[in-house]
Amino acid sequence: MLVFNMGKTSENAEYIVGIDEVGRGPIAGPVAVGVFMMKKDDYARFGFFFPELPLGKDSKKLTPSFREKCLKRAQELRKAGICDFFVSFVGSGTIDSKGIVYAIKLAISRSISKICAPPHALILLDGTLSAPSRYKFQHTIVKGDEKHPIIALASIVAKVSRDRRMVGLSKKYPGYGFDRHKGYGTRSHYDSLRSLASSPIHRHSFMGRIKDRIS
Repeated sequence: MLVFNMGKTSENAEYIVGIDEVGRGPIAGPVAVGVFMMKKDDYARFGFFFPELPLGKDSKKLTPSFREKCLKRAQELRKAGICDFFVSFVGSGTIDSKGIVYAIKLAISRSISKICAPPHALILLDGTLSAPSRYKFQHTIVKGDEKHPIIALASIVAKVSRDRRMVGLSKKYPGYGFDRHKGYGTRSHYDSLRSLASSPIHRHSFMGRIKDRIS
């Protein structure tokens, strides 16, 4: 496995950090950002620690059971001191008042602070994300979770954590099917909104789109 190379500026980076978000598009529930960190030497042996993790595949399209298996393995490795990771959530209230971009940046800042990533770490981010400016060695990669395992794992821990959060919220707010669609705008979700008022965790800033679908 090849570790991403950003040139001489990152040669002395002791840690590699992957970052991805989950939940940008749903009409309900929080956005989640996962941050996954390993020492460079351990990341070079990534295939030994996660031999079944496929490359070239959208990590969000992996089966739920496989994602759960990866999280369990990551938890074991964290206990052994081989990796660290954290998932932060920012709820619909902040998304409505500040916007989804602000919410994602806030979640990135919280997660990366929780794992105490050193300022000279090499930061690899998916899509259009960016880390706080104090991290000088960062690179944003389109479809990064398909190209770099550490971004894929950041995506996986975020996805599993957010899915679990939505299952819990389905019990607090029954009738919407959050346990099934996880807040995304599926047909069944829009059907439920035709008969139920929106819940406190719906993103009211998205209501224009919601009204178009249920009218």
